[in-house]
Amino acid sequence: MVCHHWYWIRVRELCEGDVHDMRGCCAFVRGNGCCGAKADAIPTNKAMLLQIYVAMKAMPWYCALPSLSEYMIENGWTKCYDRVSEVGWLPHLLYLSLYLVFVEFGIYWMHRELHDIKPLYKYLHATHHIYNKQNTLSPFAGLAFHPVDGILQAVPHVIALFIIPTHFTTHVGLLFLEAVWTANIHDCIHGKLWPVMGAGYHTIHHTTYRHNYGHYTIWMDWMLGTLRDPSDEEGKKVM
Repeated sequence: MVCHHWYWIRVRELCEGDVHDMRGCCAFVRGNGCCGAKADAIPTNKAMLLQIYVAMKAMPWYCALPSLSEYMIENGWTKCYDRVSEVGWLPHLLYLSLYLVFVEFGIYWMHRELHDIKPLYKYLHATHHIYNKQNTLSPFAGLAFHPVDGILQAVPHVIALFIIPTHFTTHVGLLFLEAVWTANIHDCIHGKLWPVMGAGYHTIHHTTYRHNYGHYTIWMDWMLGTLRDPSDEEGKKVM
């Protein structure tokens, strides 16, 4: 059995690798003018350096949850399986779909409650929402959370392991995909790919605070009446 300290060290190395990759993304964004965005909409060096500082300070704590989940998996406390051949491809794809639906549901409500429960917002989530204009948002803002906030929003990934049979490598990959995804939705470059909850939707979330709580898709917001479409905002600006 691998010592739990090694779980944390391995996970931290992977997380810091994600941050270094995002530095390259930010350099690209600044060098290419945010794909034609106005100069005053490009994040400043000062804003990005603050986000890097907040993210790196929280990074050791972010690593705690995936380290704990890997420890529980390797001790057989979850419903994880090692190989797809153990269940077959059809059940594997079904379980993966259920996992993603559960995570979408869980992260939506976790995120929404971090806004609705005032002490949680004041002491945790407000750290992230100081970035509330396009010229303060960058891929680094995607990891600039209070560490407890960042952990809480990833908890649905771990809870799912006790409910839904989950492929171990797929779980780990999706957990680390979170860093890439959250960087993507904070870069203000909206891909307009329905029903994906892209950067255009999330930029609205950072300006209204009451819309677009969803994660990968817009479905939860659509079903619960919290969706605001970027195309509607563009229409208002034209008018």
